[in-house]
Amino acid sequence: MTISTIAIDAMGGDHGPSVVVPAALSILRERDDLHLILVGDEVTLRQQLTSSNGKENDKLSIRHASQKVEMDEAPASALRGKKDSSMRVAINLVKEGQAQACVSAGNTGALMATARFVLKTIPGIDRPAISAMLPTMKTQKVRMLDLGANVDSTVEHLFQFAVMGSVLTSAVDNIPNPKIGLLNIGTEDIKGNEQVKKAAQLLAELPAINYVGYVEGDDIFRGAVDVVVCDGFVGNVALKVTEGAIKLVGHYMKEAFNRNWLTKLSALSAMHVLKRLGKRADPARYNGASLVGLQGIVIKSHGSANILAYANAINEAALEIKKNIPQRIRDRVAEILQQRPV
Repeated sequence: MTISTIAIDAMGGDHGPSVVVPAALSILRERDDLHLILVGDEVTLRQQLTSSNGKENDKLSIRHASQKVEMDEAPASALRGKKDSSMRVAINLVKEGQAQACVSAGNTGALMATARFVLKTIPGIDRPAISAMLPTMKTQKVRMLDLGANVDSTVEHLFQFAVMGSVLTSAVDNIPNPKIGLLNIGTEDIKGNEQVKKAAQLLAELPAINYVGYVEGDDIFRGAVDVVVCDGFVGNVALKVTEGAIKLVGHYMKEAFNRNWLTKLSALSAMHVLKRLGKRADPARYNGASLVGLQGIVIKSHGSANILAYANAINEAALEIKKNIPQRIRDRVAEILQQRPV
């Protein structure tokens, strides 16, 4: 059995070791094919291991790091002044070949800047993008990128996001020829800004990409396409609006069921359905965004992730190791660029 090693930024996120360590232990109880390296303050991590009834062994080790990147710290400050941060050390382990992937719930900007500086981008890719899976009305999920790594994406960046999204979806989600859509304010050809229009022209001229046209915001969850491509600013706003809408619906449902004794009784009779709905819409199930385009695997967990959500991020890293995602993107990008019209 092949053992995959994952370096974990144990100090990152809103909760740090109190969530990361239990999540790591829960994964190791379920899987025998992983070795996890917890990176952070050694004393703190050993204390958390003890309180979580865990210990170092051949599947779990600790790598000391004397610094921590704060959630509100400027990326440039973290990159220049925190060379022994848990985030930087974890990424360095991937660069040095001691780990095959890194998982962090830390500062997104700092993680992207550090990962890009240390690991570099795949040839043919200018900027990495943040990609994550979202639920749809159908059985399959939809992959969306960019979700916030680039807030000033050019036409070329959108084109590259589409290529990477296509490769990632094909490899990880086992969809041979994924349908690609560009997020726009309408589906008509005349709609949208110049960046989106020109990106659409580039993709339409490339037979290697199954580009099917524009999608609107309310189409994201219909399952009409397999990959939604957008600028990082737009993507991050769409993601946060989605999270807020889910919370709003949950709030209204709770408020409606708690109105009086009759509605509370109705809630009891609908409990099975409500639990299924909550499970399908639970953001924890979709935690673990991939920083695609790097010469190494880096998975970004939500900063406020709970134990279940963080465990899912670790599983995502393990899956991308198994599928050898960076190499597959490298090979496919090189192939597609050769076919690209001059």
